[in-house]
Amino acid sequence: MAAEESERTPLPFEPNKKRQKPAKAISQPVIKTKEPDKKPQQQRRYSKQEMAIPEVVSQRMIRRVAGFCGIPTALGITSLVVSYLLVTFAEIQLAPIAVLLVNMGLFGLGVIGITYGVLSASWDEDRPGSILGLGEFSTNWGRMAEVWRDTRKKNV
Repeated sequence: MAAEESERTPLPFEPNKKRQKPAKAISQPVIKTKEPDKKPQQQRRYSKQEMAIPEVVSQRMIRRVAGFCGIPTALGITSLVVSYLLVTFAEIQLAPIAVLLVNMGLFGLGVIGITYGVLSASWDEDRPGSILGLGEFSTNWGRMAEVWRDTRKKNV
């Protein structure tokens, strides 16, 4: 599976080569040996247009975030109003901790919905993806984890 991920085609807004961090300053002088076969790597600068997320993908992410974040957040606000109306007009006694936990749960789902909305969207311009986006989520999460691992290896 690792071989599949490393050989995947890059997305249109992904750089072809990974950027290298500048070398850290070393307190002792470094002795360089000349190796005629190796050429110094040139770092290519990418324009904003090359690094930008395509409009189609961006709109897809926004729609998903609106759904996966907006619905739980709206339910959280509605539950506050409903609990107030139940206590005030129907004289039903609700435990304050229950109201708090329900609201924290719904608002927490809204926060998680932001992340899930972005990661569950298909990052390929030509493929809209599925309704829930479970396959896209696992693909995009794998890409993020791969970048995290590479970054951690470079920093160590």
